[in-house]
Amino acid sequence: HPAYVIFTSGSTGRPKGVAVPHGAIVNRLEWMQGAYPLSCGDRVLQKTPASFDVSVWEFFWPLAVGVPLVVAEPGGHRDPAYLADLIRAQGVTVCHFVPSMLRIFLDARETAAGTGDGRTELPLRTVFASGEALGADIAGRFRSVLPGAELHNLYGPTEAAVDVTAFDATAPGSEGEGSVPIGHPVWNTGVYVLDASLAPVPDGVAGELYLAGEQLARGYAGRPDLSADRFVACPFGAPGERMYRTGD
Repeated sequence: HPAYVIFTSGSTGRPKGVAVPHGAIVNRLEWMQGAYPLSCGDRVLQKTPASFDVSVWEFFWPLAVGVPLVVAEPGGHRDPAYLADLIRAQGVTVCHFVPSMLRIFLDARETAAGTGDGRTELPLRTVFASGEALGADIAGRFRSVLPGAELHNLYGPTEAAVDVTAFDATAPGSEGEGSVPIGHPVWNTGVYVLDASLAPVPDGVAGELYLAGEQLARGYAGRPDLSADRFVACPFGAPGERMYRTGD
């Protein structure tokens, strides 16, 4: 059964409601706790507007495991100085940024520890980035400004329970140029790069990304025609298994 419906922005056409079932978002939350376990000393920042699917894990991941949730004021996600002050004051250890906002946050004067103005290091230990391509230059800047924290690049469309792949952008050897890779699939998720005939492309050859597994949405609410076009039979799984054509 659907857990929630979130409408896409409509930037590529008419807005469409994505119906995500309970099993899909539960798999996503259980993977996140398994991969980046929260403990009693953590505090998670909730700052993403509820019309975007990142807000789902921001709300429910900490609450599901009994960790305090710090809720930013409306519009606070746009103000790097406010966010830095809130993170320090509330002891926030885990948060999320869209890469373009992460760049602004890292460049803000308030983010760095002060030399005589009383500011202390930010208590962040884990930061997630998603929603846009994460530039390698931003990851490099992150390592210099927040050397004690980890940065993880997540990828996923609204049609697949928030995120389906992850990459540690601060692990040794992750430095590079261009964009940070999107990484490897999360639990119970299949990721395929296919050609127009739905055959896997060879290494190094461009193709389209298809997603399969537990985190797929049911489809588009009230749009069976569009659902049938984007959620297609998966030739690599069990009978009846579907995969989502991302367009990426």
